[in-house]
Amino acid sequence: MKRLIITILLIALCGAQAFAQTDRREVRSGNRSFRKGDFSKAEIDYKKALLKDSTSVAAQYNLANDLYRLENYQEAEKYASKALDSLARSPRAADAYFNQGDIFLQQRRWSEAIEAFKSSLRLNPGDMDAKSNLAYAQKMLEKEQQDQQNQQNQDQNKDQNQDKNQNNDQNKDNQDQNQDKQENQDDQNKDQNKDQNDDQQDQDQNQDKDQNQDNNDDQQPPQQNQPQPKISPEAAEQMLQAIQAKENETQDKVNKEKAAAVKSRKKEKNW
Repeated sequence: MKRLIITILLIALCGAQAFAQTDRREVRSGNRSFRKGDFSKAEIDYKKALLKDSTSVAAQYNLANDLYRLENYQEAEKYASKALDSLARSPRAADAYFNQGDIFLQQRRWSEAIEAFKSSLRLNPGDMDAKSNLAYAQKMLEKEQQDQQNQQNQDQNKDQNQDKNQNNDQNKDNQDQNQDKQENQDDQNKDQNKDQNDDQQDQDQNQDKDQNQDNNDDQQPPQQNQPQPKISPEAAEQMLQAIQAKENETQDKVNKEKAAAVKSRKKEKNW
């Protein structure tokens, strides 16, 4: 920051001969406020100078440095660029590039800072501050690129892991579905086999029952209410005669037995 103060003082001392200022009073007032550390008051003075002369290079250059101290880097860049356009062919060009590089550093715009410090060193190769800032900007750019590469690798690995997890989940779902399908098929086959076995058992039982029924029918005598075969009158007469003859024979036998019994009783009495 010491360098910025020195630059401001030099510009203020150069006066109208270097920058053709139309009003140096506001610029000098701003420089006094800047040296005192009253950067807000210095900003007001420099902007007053620009209201009187918008082409005042001293006001633009010093205002850029003042806004840098106020950490208003975007507005500082605007006035530094305006001043650099006017100072590109002046002895102050190297300092203008240096200050612009400093502003880019604060905004972490490493590539632009590197180009600004290189431009400053082309005009003033012995500037050690510019060399140091250039090395710092290059180091930070490399670190940023490496961080970006690492982040890309992490994102890529994360995506790959997510895809892998998704594939694993999909495979697990497929396995579960196949297992469920196989279990359902096994249950269906089991039920089907059970139904077939039950049907076969019922069929065997029915066959055994029918066979037993047929055997029972063969062993059972004819039913009483089964109609008797019809006979002719001649056969009926013969059957009656046979029955009558049997009855006569039986009656004769009974009579003989009675006579024998009477005879036996008489014998016993006589004794």
